[in-house]
Amino acid sequence: MGSRGVAPFDQPYFRVLLVFPAFGPGLAALLVAWTRYGPTEVGALLKPLIQWRVRPQWYLVAVAGPVLLLLAGRSISAWLGLSATQSEGRGDLFSLALAAFVLSLFSNPWEEVGWRGFALRHLQARYSALVATLIIGVLWGLWHLPLFFWRDNPMADYPFLPWLVSIVAGSFVYTWLYNSTGGSLLIVTLFHVSMNTVWTAVDGVPVILLAALHVLVALALVLGFGGAHLSRLERVRAG
Repeated sequence: MGSRGVAPFDQPYFRVLLVFPAFGPGLAALLVAWTRYGPTEVGALLKPLIQWRVRPQWYLVAVAGPVLLLLAGRSISAWLGLSATQSEGRGDLFSLALAAFVLSLFSNPWEEVGWRGFALRHLQARYSALVATLIIGVLWGLWHLPLFFWRDNPMADYPFLPWLVSIVAGSFVYTWLYNSTGGSLLIVTLFHVSMNTVWTAVDGVPVILLAALHVLVALALVLGFGGAHLSRLERVRAG
């Protein structure tokens, strides 16, 4: 245990604080929405979590997209002879994936309420979808930085800079889904849960390769839909 001498992660009282990376963005968004805009904004912030009336293909993209991306990553990794940061000693992958799925179901909705439901929506009122996504992506990545100092956390073995690139580039997919569905946090959350679960289950994809794949997808979205909205629909904005 321990945190490489940086912070007291080996102390139980400190580990309790690790719930905040998951719940913090949503709680902060609700607090700001309540104090700045009132209870009506709180309702508007939570309602997209059950915004299920979208075209069926978006459900398919949200659930199957991560599967296809990571299976492609594993195939490319095997072809190139690459090895993942954690390719051995991970234990029962099914149990790990099930644990990741359950944890994601509880934590990812809160993340999406904060990052996409509040921050992205307000940033898109001032900036293009491209600029707003870059801001969110960097902040989202840095928000996870403490986990890289937790020695027994799987993320502590990841190379941080490639992982950060992956998160920033992957944020373009989240913005694309969010704007294309008229702000459905349900679809965005399903994608987030699927990505976390499949990433745990599909072994053999190095972080640097995932970063490269995310960059290619982000470029394709920008070129295909334009940086203004990253969608065929107008970007979702506050106000």
